Amino acid sequence: MQARVQKWGNSLAVRIPKSFPAESKLDQNSVVEMWVENGRIVLLPVAQPQLALAQLLEGVTPDNLHQEIETGASSGQEAW
Repeated sequence: MQARVQKWGNSLAVRIPKSFPAESKLDQNSVVEMWVENGRIVLLPVAQPQLALAQLLEGVTPDNLHQEIETGASSGQEAW
């Protein structure tokens, strides 16, 4: 398959065909590692760690815990 390199801002870009992301486990906003190897551009998806809720909560401290925020009166059928 061929694609055309096009200007995007101050950079160059290539659109990834729709069938490629599913096969390579890419999604919008996926992080990829990229480098040039023997004159070829290589993209490799970076596996994002799957954190459990307990792991995320370990990062909550008294210094970064925010207070309750007043959002006004209920406007629907909220039960609080």
